[in-house]
Amino acid sequence: MKVGILMGSKSDYPIMKEAENILKKFNIEYEIKIVSAHRTPEYMYDYAKKNDVSVIIAGAGGAAHLPGMLASLTSKPVIGVPINATPLNGMDSLLSIVQMPKGVPVATVAINQSANAALLAIKMLAIHDANLYKQLDLFRNDLKLQVMKMELEDE
Repeated sequence: MKVGILMGSKSDYPIMKEAENILKKFNIEYEIKIVSAHRTPEYMYDYAKKNDVSVIIAGAGGAAHLPGMLASLTSKPVIGVPINATPLNGMDSLLSIVQMPKGVPVATVAINQSANAALLAIKMLAIHDANLYKQLDLFRNDLKLQVMKMELEDE
């Protein structure tokens, strides 16, 4: 099982690094690539046709065509991460990614939330991996414990 983390530009990496961090935490193999739907369409096409990734996480800002174009080229799950890269604060990217035509779905997370994209990818992989499923349960339990330990400060 391997996850592809793709982004349209190196400037997207600080956001997409959160996905990398989550995948590392779960010991999931991954690769990171800069692939532009507009500037390197042939490379994007070749990448979408590769057979060695199980899920693709694609971050994109502005017109944000990368996730949708990848989804149009492969039957593998594609998770889109809208990136806040324009004066529209990522809303343009969110709407571009989420408004896919019938038959070409892209799972879409909130703006700049590549960590959630990685967790969604792990959930997809865990469907056929009981150990990974148990790891996810432990992760969720840790989140619950963190919330339960929170206390309100007296103001």
